[in-house]
Amino acid sequence: MTRTGPTTAAPEGAPPQSAEGADLPGAAASLELPPGCARLEALFLEKFGDPQVCGWSPRMRWGFRYFTPDEHYEAVVESLVGPTTRWIDVGCGRMLLPNNAKLAQRLSETASRLVGVDPDVTIQENPFVHERIQKGFDDFETDERFDLVTMRMVAEHVADPEQVCDVLAKVTAPGGRVVIYTVHKFAPVPLITSLVPFGARHAVKRFLWRTEEKDTFPTCFRMNTRGTLRRLFEARGMAEEGFTLLDDCRSLARFKPGQWSELVARKVLRAVGLPYPEVCLLGVYRKPAD
Repeated sequence: MTRTGPTTAAPEGAPPQSAEGADLPGAAASLELPPGCARLEALFLEKFGDPQVCGWSPRMRWGFRYFTPDEHYEAVVESLVGPTTRWIDVGCGRMLLPNNAKLAQRLSETASRLVGVDPDVTIQENPFVHERIQKGFDDFETDERFDLVTMRMVAEHVADPEQVCDVLAKVTAPGGRVVIYTVHKFAPVPLITSLVPFGARHAVKRFLWRTEEKDTFPTCFRMNTRGTLRRLFEARGMAEEGFTLLDDCRSLARFKPGQWSELVARKVLRAVGLPYPEVCLLGVYRKPAD
């Protein structure tokens, strides 16, 4: 399901390890990255029900025991949200978890506070956040501190990573975490995207993934490698707690032959010890406890 580099997180299937700051308000006891199969399967079943009778796409993925990058991100966030968690989602737009409304509702009801920040007007359509703030994050100011800060498919749009990371570090409570889920700068699709004029991108996205034009934004890819993210957060006193690369077999997932070919290609590559070329990255960065 994933490819990982060195990380302080427990390997898949290992017992959870205790985490510094676990006794802080809102802090989760441990981080498992990548998420274990049991958690991924449980969330899959909650979302789709019986794999034998759900739609062809999730049924095919279940047969390959493949879980999407979105599902890995959802599993990590679910593990970090508890009844005392103060959570801010950066760039959430109109959906907290676009492909899992059921989990979004559950986590919204679980967290003690959930703030959404986005400069786009679509945030006013978001039904899950407790407070909507229509504002850019690079100049966002608040006296609040949050146990969990999430950026889901937002980092690729950030034009000034230094400024954004200054704000991320500032709003993170001692012992709190920042979760970054984004595309990898050097994966094939982002490389191709960077060459396509912005005006033509939506037509491609609509054909492949049925996205709406209001959900297409300019990309920069200025904080979309592990090394860049680690440097940005370490410069602000935050450590990489966990990191993983997630195989992304969704480029042709709208079409049954396309999805099947991607899943087969991934299986063959893994069998001979080669990486799947299209990947997303998922990193967790933690602020020291005072």
